[in-house]
Amino acid sequence: MVDVFEEVEEELRSERYRRLFRTWGPWVAGALVLALVAALAWWGWQSWQTSRAETAAAHYDRGMQALSEENIDAADAAFVEAADVGSGGYKALALHQRAGIAVAQERIEAAVALFDEAADASGQPLIADLARLKAAFLLMDTAPLEDIEARLAPIAQEGRPFSPYAREAQGLARIQHGQTAEARPVFALLALGQDVPDVVRQRAQLVQDAIDSGVAASMAEIVRAQAEAPQPDTTATPTQTPDGAAPSAQP
Repeated sequence: MVDVFEEVEEELRSERYRRLFRTWGPWVAGALVLALVAALAWWGWQSWQTSRAETAAAHYDRGMQALSEENIDAADAAFVEAADVGSGGYKALALHQRAGIAVAQERIEAAVALFDEAADASGQPLIADLARLKAAFLLMDTAPLEDIEARLAPIAQEGRPFSPYAREAQGLARIQHGQTAEARPVFALLALGQDVPDVVRQRAQLVQDAIDSGVAASMAEIVRAQAEAPQPDTTATPTQTPDGAAPSAQP
């Protein structure tokens, strides 16, 4: 009898499993297929991202090599390709290099736009904040004080990688726009700050001394006079040498 009961129990278990499989089998199979597709898609995405990063790195290295050889056009073209292909770090670095080329060529507006783009492309404060700081310095002589301070305020916050330099820039911008009294507390805090690099602390003390002596008050007028001064005509052909004699026709 024991054997009979065991056989009956086995048949019942088999029938129960068959019903369970008919009910849930398709769902389990579908879930497994979806998991497999998701895993393959993730692997494909990662492979594609790795491939693009390697391509961007190759373009970036080629640009740096061209820069070292002073082939500016080739360097800029390589950095354009690196920025187009890359994302994140390589894109931001390539845009940063292009901005540096624009600065060297005195294309300030283009350089500011590239620095802004580099800052937006990177999620790393070390790269993004440096680009924002450089853009602010480029605009220091032309942009309104409100625009400069709006650019510097986020990167001047405590804990940001270039906070002391951004605060120093805030103080300099205020002096340049005639707000010497408002600038003094900035430099006083920098001169006493424990987390401030020595070179920034030393410059802050010098500027503070200049403010106290009244020298800094004339900085805005000096900058304004320099901007309004007529530029010499370097294209004119001289008719006389410095000693008054007519220039020689021979080279």
